[in-house]
Amino acid sequence: MPKTAWQERSRALLTPVVTGLARLGVTPTAVTLVGLALNIAAGVVAGLGQAFNAGLLLIVAGICDALDGQLARRTGRVSRFGAFLDSTIDRIDESVVLCGIAAWFLRRGGAGADAMALACAAALAGSIITSYTRARAEGLGLDCKVGLFERPERVVVTIAGLLFGPLALTGAILIVLFLSWLTVLQRIAHVRRVVRHLEAAGDAGAGRPLGGRSGARPPGGGAAPAAGSGLAGGLAGSSGPAGARKPLRN
Repeated sequence: MPKTAWQERSRALLTPVVTGLARLGVTPTAVTLVGLALNIAAGVVAGLGQAFNAGLLLIVAGICDALDGQLARRTGRVSRFGAFLDSTIDRIDESVVLCGIAAWFLRRGGAGADAMALACAAALAGSIITSYTRARAEGLGLDCKVGLFERPERVVVTIAGLLFGPLALTGAILIVLFLSWLTVLQRIAHVRRVVRHLEAAGDAGAGRPLGGRSGARPPGGGAAPAAGSGLAGGLAGSSGPAGARKPLRN
């Protein structure tokens, strides 16, 4: 089943909860902050060696993460700051959980403990850069809704690892590490293709290479191109403010 279909089913299941929260006057920001607190608690609990409890906390935190965007749309509280706050807190959430897991590997000791702690750090870097590549592309006005392994998948795999014991957790971290960096490469390749296509279209339309010296007059003595024209200007001009509370830059 496509990812979008699963997302629609999840939203439908949470609709009664969203309705109840809206009636109680709960704000989307409050839900976001509760999710943050639960993720911090999960990181601390994981660091103390209580992996199963950390997994349970992450399940509830994940529900909060799914609720805040729907609640914002239901209550008409969609805002640029809400989108910014969600995206920022998502990165904090992943950081504290993976740091807690790394601390548990180090406290547990044994063969490979140091290597797994480093794997947690590399997985965290991959997770953050996966999100950054999309955010940066969208900042340039480019669509970057591609990638095998986004934040929902990372959270699900991490929860499964925490719930099913040390061996499963080791495997989960390695999966997050490998597939996060694979997603980074997928997005880099995608943006490269898109930019090349736009450059080729610009060359065909203008009859000359793009990226010339700013203000240079075209052959034939015509007027200089307007500021912001060409590929860079087109990208900048096409990027508008995020309209949704959940920017999905994951």
